[in-house]
Amino acid sequence: MSEIEENKTINTPTAGTQDVGITQSPMRGKRNFRPGAGAGNRDRRDGGFREREKPEFEQKAISIRRVTRVMAGGRRFSFSVAMIIGNKKGSIGVGLGKASDTALAMQKAFRDAKKNMITVPITKEGSIAHHVEAKFCSSRVTLMPNYGRGTVAGSSVRMLVEMAGLKDITAKVFSGSKNMLNNAQATILAFKKLPGTVSVIAKEEKVAEKPNRTSKPGDFRSRSPRAKKVEA
Repeated sequence: MSEIEENKTINTPTAGTQDVGITQSPMRGKRNFRPGAGAGNRDRRDGGFREREKPEFEQKAISIRRVTRVMAGGRRFSFSVAMIIGNKKGSIGVGLGKASDTALAMQKAFRDAKKNMITVPITKEGSIAHHVEAKFCSSRVTLMPNYGRGTVAGSSVRMLVEMAGLKDITAKVFSGSKNMLNNAQATILAFKKLPGTVSVIAKEEKVAEKPNRTSKPGDFRSRSPRAKKVEA
């Protein structure tokens, strides 16, 4: 037997025995392995974790529709998005956005809802002060306080109530309308009837008041050249 045949017989493992000389590396069988992968939002400067900042307002789309417009050259598609936003502390708003892209339409709806935002007064029990009702187009909504029963509502009215942070309230939609946007607008009108409800636009107008005049009207007359001639 030659030396080559002896090496072959020594290196080949027999049946029922384990090959001790061959060891698998921990990297074997793992595709696209990177040492820093899966670390999450890690800040490279200090080596710590960075938590995501919570948004100021929570948002929820109540309806997304694709609108088709027939033109001379063919059909044109656009998207219409109705959105509800709120911070669960009394501030809520409803907005509508239209664009050729869904993401852009949602951004427009968010900005529109932020402009039309109102602040609803919430009692200590997490409810409203008294019974209110409102009508928008064919939607008619009634809101009633209930203590200890929780939130009893449906459709987009429930979304608005939860976004506002109300806990003990009953809402009823008496009309047969299934339009989510009209039901939401009717709920906003009902909230506006509560005493103490303030819109964001009204707050901004109060802040941006005109400055008071420090000088008297007679001072301007005395500075004019015509007034100086009369005095002379």
